Amino acid sequence: MTTVSFKTSDGTETALPFEAVQNSVPAAATAYPHRDIQFVMNVHTRWSDPGQDKACIAWAREFFEKMTPHATGGVYVNFMSEDEARRVQGGAYGSNFRRLAALKAKYDPDNLFRLNQNIRPDAQGSV
Repeated sequence: MTTVSFKTSDGTETALPFEAVQNSVPAAATAYPHRDIQFVMNVHTRWSDPGQDKACIAWAREFFEKMTPHATGGVYVNFMSEDEARRVQGGAYGSNFRRLAALKAKYDPDNLFRLNQNIRPDAQGSV
């Protein structure tokens, strides 16, 4: 797999091409349903000066918004930031969400595994 990375003045963006093997897996076979895509893009910034927090975060959000018209709306859960919980159901898991919520309720009813973009055990189709 070829990874395409490009530097910008405020960060690095990575586009990971999806090839035939990843897209040959049925969408319902795993938690990750996005099997009809060509790329996965991870938008992130890194900086060391806390005085740049506002500007760097704004840059990343603006870049994300500008790329949105070219995206499917899907998201890879491990690329999600803390403030993206609203995207878990549709963006990360799509049509697999209800099945995953039922599994979460069965095997983790007390929500022990919750330090991520979580599917709550009481989700039953919503977050």
